[in-house]
Amino acid sequence: MPQFLVSLVAVIAMVAIHLLVGRLSVLSGTPRSRWLSIAGGVSVAYVFLHLLPELSEGQDVLSETTSSAVAFADRHVYLIALAGLVAFYGLERFALTSRYSERSRQREDATSAGVFALHIASFAAYNVLIGYLLLHRNTSDTPSLVFFALAMALHFLVTDFGLHEHHKSRYDRVGRWVLAVAVLGGWLLGLYTQIEATAIVVLIALVAGGVILNVMKEELPERRESRFSAFLLGVAAYAVLLLAM
Repeated sequence: MPQFLVSLVAVIAMVAIHLLVGRLSVLSGTPRSRWLSIAGGVSVAYVFLHLLPELSEGQDVLSETTSSAVAFADRHVYLIALAGLVAFYGLERFALTSRYSERSRQREDATSAGVFALHIASFAAYNVLIGYLLLHRNTSDTPSLVFFALAMALHFLVTDFGLHEHHKSRYDRVGRWVLAVAVLGGWLLGLYTQIEATAIVVLIALVAGGVILNVMKEELPERRESRFSAFLLGVAAYAVLLLAM
């Protein structure tokens, strides 16, 4: 199947996940759904076994375009990934603080309108990056695209569940639509634009940092009662597939 058609199927699946995840009752409740833990494991395995090695190769591209006078030039790409992780951690803290504040005022257990807007706008930008990368990555073969698309679709399943939990009805009314349009918009942008290889490396680094934080924040809190066995299954199964490529 041509890569264009694979990317089209992938972006449609991602749009569907954004629109439907809040209505999948099988994902809700405590202990955490094993499907969410499996999806998180797949996403993390992809980052460590595919995206990070890809970043290592991309570092050579950045080093060639960076002044040798910069002492940390050989670590630029990892600093960018770290920046992505820190940025999403900050967003998560904003959301949690806002929820606690609203709860103390005896309002809905959800974030304020301002935090919701910031959170959704940030994730919309993140979605645009992922949609764009469906068409433009450092590796251009079809199997690589399939693995990337599957990992990111399952990643959206995890992140959207967390966003729904934070923002409740606002996510259902507005947030899911914004995110669906954003990933589709990123894909459409990729159809008509082509950015430099250095910019692609930066985008991949930001996505890698975001994936790591967004999965770990959903799996690690004790109150989630996460299923380690399901998470391990997702990691192991996807690792085997990636290593067999």
